[in-house]
Order: sequence, then structure tokens, then C-alpha cells
Amino acid sequence: MKVSKHFYSEEFRCKGNAKGICKCNSNFVSAELLIVLEDVREHFGKPITVYSGYRCPKYNKHVGGASRSKHKLGIASDIHIEGIKPRAIFNYLAHKYHNKYGLGNYPNFTHIDIRPTKARWGY
Repeated sequence: MKVSKHFYSEEFRCKGNAKGICKCNSNFVSAELLIVLEDVREHFGKPITVYSGYRCPKYNKHVGGASRSKHKLGIASDIHIEGIKPRAIFNYLAHKYHNKYGLGNYPNFTHIDIRPTKARWGY
């Protein structure tokens, strides 16, 4: 099911079921997070791959996620854009949303979560 102009609910589904870790098959995604992701999509003009969206507690633990991971709330995504360095995505988000949200810069993806406070790591 399409949840915004460029995204489908399936993209945010917990990957634990497909990997045999859990049986939840759940997917949650915040409307505010979708707005931010659409902004990134429009800015770079290229499709976004969601590496990780919602994670159930069991799958989050399996992948070594933080105990208070925003993925468990459906308010976080790890994203990649083909041909765009994660650092460029991180920099764009950090500039546009300079006083809020959680942003992580990783070698192969950028983390974005819509926590109300500012958090930055990996930069």
C-alpha cells in the first residue's frame, strides 16, 4: 500500500520475519518521518532505498540495535540513495533540520529519526 508519493508501507516492514528471526511481519512508519523522507527524495531527485524501517524488539535485539532504538517506534529509517554519499544526505538533513531529529552518518547509509531533540553521531 502506498503511504506517500514515493513510498510503500512494505518498505518499512520489520525484516525479522523474512530472515526467520521473528514472526511479527509488522510495519509502522510515522507520517512526520514520511514527510522528511519525501523531502530528501525531492531534494536529491533519486529514489531512496530503506535499509531498515520498523524493527520489532526481537529483531532489533538480533541486529544489535540500541535498547531505546527509535526503529522500534516506527520513527526511524536507515536510508541509501544510489550514487549519493551517505555524508551528503547527512549534511543536507543536518542543515535543514539543524535543531531537531536524530541523524547518524554511517559508511553505507544515513540514519534519520524524528525524535524532538537534536542528536548527531558518526560525523
